[in-house]
Amino acid sequence: MPSLDRRRFLWGTTAVGATAVLAGCTSNESPNAGATNAVAGGTGANSAPGKQVTIGFSAPAADHGWMAAMTKNARAQAEQFSDVTLRTTEGTNDVNQQIGQVETLINDKVDVLVILPFDGSALTEVGRQATDAGIQVVNVDRIFDTPLAYRAWIGGDNYRMGVNAGNYIADQMKAKNISNPVIGEVAGIDSLPLTQQRSQGFKDALARSGFSVGPRVSAQFTPESGEQQTSNLLQGASKLDALWNHDDDQGIGVLAAIEGAGRSEFIMVGGAGSRNMMDLIKADSGVVKATVLYSPSMASSAIALARMLGQAKGISDLAEHEIPALITTYSAVVHKENVDSYLDVGFDS
Repeated sequence: MPSLDRRRFLWGTTAVGATAVLAGCTSNESPNAGATNAVAGGTGANSAPGKQVTIGFSAPAADHGWMAAMTKNARAQAEQFSDVTLRTTEGTNDVNQQIGQVETLINDKVDVLVILPFDGSALTEVGRQATDAGIQVVNVDRIFDTPLAYRAWIGGDNYRMGVNAGNYIADQMKAKNISNPVIGEVAGIDSLPLTQQRSQGFKDALARSGFSVGPRVSAQFTPESGEQQTSNLLQGASKLDALWNHDDDQGIGVLAAIEGAGRSEFIMVGGAGSRNMMDLIKADSGVVKATVLYSPSMASSAIALARMLGQAKGISDLAEHEIPALITTYSAVVHKENVDSYLDVGFDS
């Protein structure tokens, strides 16, 4: 995830020019059987077909599992609705290109825009442009600089992600009667606010139990950097009781380093919720015991929210008539006892 506020992105299809837009399709059919794309169930009044809504979708280029899953989930969710047409731009990490793509969607007069910006600050102005043109915007994860640029925001909770990882590890240490555990941390890019928030939450949660973070390294949200930095951490720590890795895509390399070092005396907690890690948790045959969600299912929910905005609907189970302005997803801890109930939101690293 080497990008600004959370990660980078993909929609790998052909396009013509910097502002090319891909026409989506409508469908009454569910995604292919066996697909792992997370979709919102929708069983109340909001699930009934209504006014036709054209949703424009723009996001960065995907070069790893989490971002690829964001686009796949958005498309899978749109396919659940016979009253939705999804127009998807080609993913790009070029800020100016993404701005141009969004401007094309604005000029095409889509009903609602769903935007995961490569850089929230850089795309704030085009979000305001859409809003000023009367197009409602659902801002995903990397937040714009002002609410004037979006109608609704949905994203993850990085601080609580760290808190829940810390709480789980603290509970495990207490259950094992380890009074002074050595707890390691493989963070993401330290210059990013999201990494800082995750690490602060982790530190704060451990401190509540009288524990502290021990050896810590910073990787780059890639398997290669995860392997290199974890090797460095393990070389400097002859004993560990627990390890938290911020990112499951990065975790592929983290596990390679652990295997290469022949280490197995500690438990490991991942981050984001990949299917790969969930399978290891379910097998319960190695160091991986849990992962803390930062789920790309938020893209599915963003499409569902955009549809409701386009049809002037609220959330049927809430008393308010309108869609909330801010929705923060919860960083649940997935472990052996509950992993089966979370497999549907797991993504391929």
